[in-house]
Order: sequence, then structure tokens, then C-alpha cells
Amino acid sequence: MSDVLEGRCLCGAVKIQVKGRYDPRAGACHCRMCQRWTGGLFLCFEAAAEAVTVEGPVTRYPSTAFAERAFCSTCGSHLWMRDTDREDTGYDLMPGLFDEALAWPLRSEIYADRAMAAVRLEGDHKRTTRDEYEAQNPFIDGDV
Repeated sequence: MSDVLEGRCLCGAVKIQVKGRYDPRAGACHCRMCQRWTGGLFLCFEAAAEAVTVEGPVTRYPSTAFAERAFCSTCGSHLWMRDTDREDTGYDLMPGLFDEALAWPLRSEIYADRAMAAVRLEGDHKRTTRDEYEAQNPFIDGDV
């Protein structure tokens, strides 16, 4: 997708523009770290690093040795999760920041076997269990 997306946090202090490559489908994660961060379910969409422009007060939290989570310093809205071990790593942006995301389908679900009962997702999207995901990503320490 190559349209321009404009999103903002709850208070409007942080504005995010995506201009260029992004995937207009949401991915879901049910790992314990994401459950703690969001209160239940982490949703994101992927955008290339060079496509993303951010303005406003952002706090970055190093949630693991290889990734950060970011939020608005004013209102606390979650903004993204991003790997930090490479400079060219794109963003996993929160779709709720962007009005266009209301129509986007679900692309995939990871840690599907760890979903809280209240947020189990229906549909025929790709599902990956904890064991399957961690076997494909050996750098994860198993604590998520």
C-alpha cells in the first residue's frame, strides 16, 4: 500500500504519518508481555522505517534486549513496538491511531494458544502457537 496515512494519539500531541510502504492488515499477539502492555491484545500493522514520520513527545521503553515499545509522553497512548537491533527495522504501529484501519482485515495471530478467553479471535487468518513462533524465532527467551 502506498497512500499517506495520518494518525494521532488520544490527546493529539503525537502525530504519525506513514507515507510509502505499509501493510493494511492487522496482526495480533497474545504473548504475556503484550497482554501486560495492552491489557489483553496487541494489534499492529507493519510500516517500513523510511515511510514513518513522528512528531511530538514520545517515550521509548526498552521492553527486551532487542525491542522497544513507545507511547505518548502526555496521554500514554501506545504508539508502536519496534526491533532495535537493526537500523532499518520497520515499525509495528498501533492501528487504532489511524482512522483508515477501521476497515482493515486481520492478517495473522501469534501466541494464539495463549489468548485470553475474552479476546479470542474468529476467522480464517493464519494462527501460530507459542511453541511454533518461538521455534521460528530462537532469540526470544521464552518469557513472553
